[in-house]
Amino acid sequence: MSLRKIDVVVVGAGFSGLYLLHRLRSSGFSAVVYEKADQLGGTWHWNRYPGARCDIPSLQYSYQFDEDLQQEWDWTEKYSAQPEILEYLNHVADRFDLRKNIEFNTEVVSAKFNEERSLWEIKTAHGEVEAKFCVMATGCLSAPNTPDFNGLDSYEGQLLHTGKWPQTQVDFTDESVAIIGTGSSSIQSIPVIAEQAKHLYVFQRTANYSIPSNNGPMDPTEEAEVKSRYPEFRKENWENGFGIAGMAIEEMAVEDDEQGREEKFNHHWENEGLGFLGAYADLMLDKDANEMAASFARNKIKEIVKDAEVAELLSPKFTIGCKRLCVDSGYFEAFNRDNVTLINLNTNPIDCITSKGLMAGKEEYLVDSLILATGFDAITGALTRIDIRGRKGISLKDQWKDGAKSYLGLGISNFPNLFTITGPGSPSVLSNMVPSLELHVEWISQCIEWMRDNNKKVIESTKAVEEEWMALVNEVADLTVYKSCNSWYNGSNIEEKAKDFLPFIGVPPYTEKITEVAEQNYQGFVFDKTN
Repeated sequence: MSLRKIDVVVVGAGFSGLYLLHRLRSSGFSAVVYEKADQLGGTWHWNRYPGARCDIPSLQYSYQFDEDLQQEWDWTEKYSAQPEILEYLNHVADRFDLRKNIEFNTEVVSAKFNEERSLWEIKTAHGEVEAKFCVMATGCLSAPNTPDFNGLDSYEGQLLHTGKWPQTQVDFTDESVAIIGTGSSSIQSIPVIAEQAKHLYVFQRTANYSIPSNNGPMDPTEEAEVKSRYPEFRKENWENGFGIAGMAIEEMAVEDDEQGREEKFNHHWENEGLGFLGAYADLMLDKDANEMAASFARNKIKEIVKDAEVAELLSPKFTIGCKRLCVDSGYFEAFNRDNVTLINLNTNPIDCITSKGLMAGKEEYLVDSLILATGFDAITGALTRIDIRGRKGISLKDQWKDGAKSYLGLGISNFPNLFTITGPGSPSVLSNMVPSLELHVEWISQCIEWMRDNNKKVIESTKAVEEEWMALVNEVADLTVYKSCNSWYNGSNIEEKAKDFLPFIGVPPYTEKITEVAEQNYQGFVFDKTN
């Protein structure tokens, strides 16, 4: 029996997959989206933990490809919560009638390139399909990291992971709760859980910087003003390094006086969220300037947290921004509550998980619920967890074992007609993700259209351009403070993972580069390479 044939298979029904499906259908391609969950949303389906919300302002963390869509959707908060973002994505799916081409509860098990026929043979949990192109819209933060804690399987209470939260509501009322990790999801969830739980134990290995979101209802005047000039507003944001408003300042911290810096930092602390790092242009370039911002943030923590010892433990010692900066709603204030206890894992490491809780520093903590806020195998994890095989049967996981290499975060040598959206070597997690993924979706769909119009069957990046591009990614990073600490930007949270810095820093030069590549008939890629 012949296999079902399709032009493009898209893996993942989050922001990327939905928009790509819309683009492909509009261009006359047959396409299907495979989604392992029972509904769309990607990150915003799986991350339902208490307090989950976007750390980019709602008016920027949204699609811009359709002006009517931009105008008709009204956000209720400055920073959208997970339920509202999921509602927005469902609205988009309904508005553009996308569901008929999405197959839910369908996990992609393997994708293998047939060199003789120049087709991808894709196997799902329900069957197989052949496709001319395969596009991985699997997201940068979608492969949860679960550390191999001794005894984890023996725990008899409620075991949760922030990256795989249940769809049914979880109530911690009158419970003792432990949460391991103090990254973004923990920082968002701790204030909410602390209000419910009888007692909350927070197990911290590394303190993190977090800026208050000062979230609140959407200001109708501000929303109307932005909507009156949405194209200009988007362009202004996209012209700064991170693609986020509030981060296009040209002044230098090292050139300002102490009073001026204090006033500027205070303004950005109280108003800008992630834009705090945009208070000055040199904060991520100059270690002295960075220390000025870091010192300000540490002093703020010590002003908020009443217990001096706890405040010290919550004060990071590394450069600010080299790990993902967080945005919170009452995180540090939560440690002033009598029912919240902070445990330092550096002096009290976790020995094992028990049936009733966990042992740390020779003390057992008995808890009704254990939450793993242990992050993700970021940027590459969702790709390497699928059995993807290219030319001569080489697996992507093996090819990347010594470090992920990609050309522009879009194409990978030895893997023809395979595209990645916001893959390694693109701004991705160091930018506003929605405009970044829109940029990739448009580039990929236009490339496939160009191939159809120019009778090209196979496209592939070369090892040489990959090496050159990833060398540039690291050269740019070397000019900044990003490499001054271990982070998931370079795989340091996953023991067996190669330690390479993966995001490209700088939205405007990246956008200019991939536009130039396309205009020069996809320079750096080869077409119809002999099998």
